[in-house]
Amino acid sequence: MKLATKFIHAGTEPDPSTGAIMTPIYQTSTYVQEAPGKNKGYEYARSQNPTRHALEEALAVIENGKHGLAFSSGVAATDAVLKLLVPGDEVVAGNDMYGGTYRLFTKIYEKAGIKFSFVDMTDTANISKAITPKTKLIWVETPTNPLLNVTDIAAVVAIGKAAKALVCVDNTFASPYLQNPLDLGADIVLHSATKYLGGHSDVIQGALVMNDDSLREQLYFIQKSCGAVPGPMDCFLVLRGIKTLHVRMQRHCENGIRIANFLRNHSKVGKVYWCGFEDHPGYAIASKQMRGFGGMMSFTLKDDSVATATKVLSSTKLFSLAESLGGVESLINHPASMTHASIPREERVKNGLSDSLIRLSVGIEDADDLIEDLRQAIEG
Repeated sequence: MKLATKFIHAGTEPDPSTGAIMTPIYQTSTYVQEAPGKNKGYEYARSQNPTRHALEEALAVIENGKHGLAFSSGVAATDAVLKLLVPGDEVVAGNDMYGGTYRLFTKIYEKAGIKFSFVDMTDTANISKAITPKTKLIWVETPTNPLLNVTDIAAVVAIGKAAKALVCVDNTFASPYLQNPLDLGADIVLHSATKYLGGHSDVIQGALVMNDDSLREQLYFIQKSCGAVPGPMDCFLVLRGIKTLHVRMQRHCENGIRIANFLRNHSKVGKVYWCGFEDHPGYAIASKQMRGFGGMMSFTLKDDSVATATKVLSSTKLFSLAESLGGVESLINHPASMTHASIPREERVKNGLSDSLIRLSVGIEDADDLIEDLRQAIEG
């Protein structure tokens, strides 16, 4: 099945009672049983909900996986994966990652006895060096947030298999339209469904997709027992968002190409971080494992001061200054004080995330208007 068809039809069947083409919102907390233990597959909404079930089926289909699980946020999905571990286990993770993930790792799970090693995953030899007999999980973001570094997923999977460690790939930046880590051997794919899957900045949700039956049962047990489940309305919104993922991503990619090149050619712009440039260190790998390069990018100004960056951040009209990404509208962000503020400054700077870095989530507006908005903000 081609991608466009898959995204529209994944997980959806006409409602058997009415024929409704859209999955109903089953706004209920419990279900009537014919007799104790005799039910129609649903007992209590924390454990199961028909709207959530349809979404989880769709998540599996669009990531070429067997099982999908929906969570109340991307961080909740991350939390569920970490609950597979026990004190003394070790995790190897990328040194360029979403600040909320770093915070969860270092402020919550380090205190629970999990050890984390953060390495530059653009060179997979660094991962091999960090592996120990206690390594149980390799955590990958690719492309990374916010520096758009690229990691060779297949190479990491080979390392993980040799070490008998799970490989989880955060696929939020790419979305299933551009990249399918399970096809490359990853054990788990994670999404902040808040972003491209929802696509309209109106829902908070997370997702996990996997092929292994035993892994699904472990993660489902965590989902049910810990209760970080999304409500049926949120599931409906993500189901609706998935139906237009392909057309939105096409425009995100088209606009991304134009804006990345505009920024690179502007006399006041310093460095542009976007994995679609042929001279990007990860371009060859990105071209191999992705179908396009997306609308996420970051840049610095030649006047590399926080004051100048702040002026640009406060001067855009169409790019809204806000956290998050992946919506139809364009957003501009200051990682050092917003999405990555939980990472200590010395760690951010060491990994290349400067105080003046600006991140863009390029939306699906007219590219000419977006370019003019950036031009007036940079030159004004």
